[in-house]
Amino acid sequence: MAASLHAPRLLPLLPNPTPTLGGPRRGQRRRISPVAAVPPSRNGSSAGTDWCPVPPEQRPVNEYEALSASLPFSWAAGDLRVYCSRLAFTGAAFALFVGLPVAAFGGRGGDALHLALGATGSGILAVTLAVVRMYLGWAYVGNRLLSATVEYEETGWYDGQIWVKTPEVLARDRLLGSFSVKPVLNRVKFTLVGLAVSLTLCILLYVNTERPKEPFESTGPRAIPGVYSDTAARSFEPDAFCGEPDLSGDQS
Repeated sequence: MAASLHAPRLLPLLPNPTPTLGGPRRGQRRRISPVAAVPPSRNGSSAGTDWCPVPPEQRPVNEYEALSASLPFSWAAGDLRVYCSRLAFTGAAFALFVGLPVAAFGGRGGDALHLALGATGSGILAVTLAVVRMYLGWAYVGNRLLSATVEYEETGWYDGQIWVKTPEVLARDRLLGSFSVKPVLNRVKFTLVGLAVSLTLCILLYVNTERPKEPFESTGPRAIPGVYSDTAARSFEPDAFCGEPDLSGDQS
């Protein structure tokens, strides 16, 4: 009886599996390492959205930001009053410092009306060229934003590639092109129409306006005052006209 009380209790042995190396511990979730997204193929047909093969300086969004911060392209994207005042100041400065001296020394000269018209026309022409440059720049960026593909160069002109935009990038670019670039293009178009009409009117006034005649300007087949005619010279010096035909029309 006593021996049974002090006898050790036999407990059933449970299997104790040895944990595998690198296995998860009890109460700890298994970690899944992120897998790097596979870059899309060269034609952009993969489903990746964050990866873009186009260099940063050739992406349409970055081109838009660079264009909107550079001169004179930023004028068209700013306030309308500031835009008009800057164009007017540019035209006035060109007309005063370039057009007026050229019209004075290389044109008709002396006539204040024609000097003013020549200087004004040169100023309008300079502003027109600047606005045309604005239009070409904004149209280029707008076409790249609205297009579903992007043409880019990896290292030079000889290795041009085409990347198809993902749906997210295409939607973002088209929103930016529709609500930010198209209003600027419409403003520049109206400016070009107004400048073309003004330049045409200035040229017509310059050509059709009468200019004062010079004091000794000859308007017909008559002798200049102070100089003998052929008939008077023949009567005073007949020997000088020996052997020459009679210019008066009388033939004997």
